[in-house]
Amino acid sequence: MFHATTILACKGEKKAVIGGDGQVTFGSAILKSNATKIRKLYHGKIIAGFAGSTADAFNLFDMFEGILEQKKGDLLKSVIEFSKEWRKDKYMRQLEAMMIVLNTDNIFILSGNGDVVEPEDGKIAAIGSGGNYAISAARALDRYADLDEEVLVKESLLIASELCIYTSDKIKTYTLTKEESDS
Repeated sequence: MFHATTILACKGEKKAVIGGDGQVTFGSAILKSNATKIRKLYHGKIIAGFAGSTADAFNLFDMFEGILEQKKGDLLKSVIEFSKEWRKDKYMRQLEAMMIVLNTDNIFILSGNGDVVEPEDGKIAAIGSGGNYAISAARALDRYADLDEEVLVKESLLIASELCIYTSDKIKTYTLTKEESDS
């Protein structure tokens, strides 16, 4: 289990949202609570979040964006190629890191073990130290409340911050609409 940022993503009918708390810890000490470990990629058509070392995040985001460019933004082909490259690279596969990448059509969890996982419901995914708390809250809110995807992500991350000492309540989100994704 990573003691790092908590990332939660939700893909709805008309938009996709990813959020993260941005907490950076060293052992049991909080170094920073507002790091940005989410970003838009490939001309703003794909959003991604990272749990693990911030320095590693920049390398992985750059590597993934390069593959997205090669594959002309095809997310499915890009995640498969990325997982192969990540697994083949001797240094990179040692990283204790995970990513969530999504657009309005697909959502995937990626790891250095070469895993490419599409959530069973095809809608909600979480990684990081508070990931289990965040996804539990998101599934409950999705099941019993009629919330906008961005509100669902923010509220679920706030609930996770109340339970996980490695998750802060300083939440950042990025949203991608169907129109942005299709343009």
